[in-house]
Amino acid sequence: MNRIVASIAAVFLVVSAAPTQASLAPLRWEAGPVSGQRITIDGGKPFSFTVKAAAADPKQKVRLSLLGTSPMQLRATVGNPAVGVVQYTPQKSGSTRSFSVTVVARLVGTSRLALTRTVVIVVRAAARTLVGPGPRYRWAFVLARTAARSAPKSSAKVVTEIPTGTSDGRPNLVLTIAEQSDARGRSWVRVRLTDLPNGKTGWVPKTDLSEFRVVQTLLVVDTKRLTLTLFDRGHAVFRAPVGVGRQASPTPRGFFYVREKLTNFHNPFYGPIAFGTSARSSVLTDWPGGGIIGIHGTNTPALIPGQISHGCIRLRNDDILRLARRLPLGTPLIVR
Repeated sequence: MNRIVASIAAVFLVVSAAPTQASLAPLRWEAGPVSGQRITIDGGKPFSFTVKAAAADPKQKVRLSLLGTSPMQLRATVGNPAVGVVQYTPQKSGSTRSFSVTVVARLVGTSRLALTRTVVIVVRAAARTLVGPGPRYRWAFVLARTAARSAPKSSAKVVTEIPTGTSDGRPNLVLTIAEQSDARGRSWVRVRLTDLPNGKTGWVPKTDLSEFRVVQTLLVVDTKRLTLTLFDRGHAVFRAPVGVGRQASPTPRGFFYVREKLTNFHNPFYGPIAFGTSARSSVLTDWPGGGIIGIHGTNTPALIPGQISHGCIRLRNDDILRLARRLPLGTPLIVR
């Protein structure tokens, strides 16, 4: 009986002392994405990730390669460990697409396939500009109340909410900048916002916007020279003197757009016609509508040109009427 027990104990000790399957593995991964990982990248930008594989035998060397065909390329060094950089070069593509890339690690001197690691790459279509070619700009009506987000995906942070109407009860519109698809193929549009601080942008689902409308006009207001100039297809077609904001309530500078057209005023202060813009006063934020900067007529034409307003841009009534005949909605506005 004692001999049997001793024999079992001896066998147990031999098995316990034997190396595990893992320690006998000739290769191991030391860095890189895990197999089966899904990585979403922007198709308009370069992308890369690093992989590293080592041999259990310090005298062995390891070689890395890619299996099959792939848009990715590998730059790698032979060694122990072997280090490689898998790179993606931007390619022109109008839609989101995906593919797999498999990295192979082999011991130098053998063709035996030792280790593989496969990841799925989702290439999101690069953003398509909606500005140009030339002096062409695109805008759209807001069809449904929507959230503008910091990136073209539904999980991105909400920047602001965009309503379907303006504070004056007119249909709301946005000036567009770019269009891009997310990983699921949903189209998003980057638009200019009307919130403070001026110059903010956000991404909204394209389904919440109307078809794009095109304008080839550009309005430029020079707050030093006190002039307003309208360009059509790059040519100046209208110019007039203006009144702008006082020092205490300056007309904000930046890139904006004409958002609405208002008529039938009972107050002669605004003249016969006014245009609402996407610009907002950073001083008079408690005004009705949040201090929206307008372009309108006046009942005191003798004060033009000058620094005479709370931030709005004033024209003589004859000039605002002539401008209205040439100025379409969605026209970009540069105040400098």
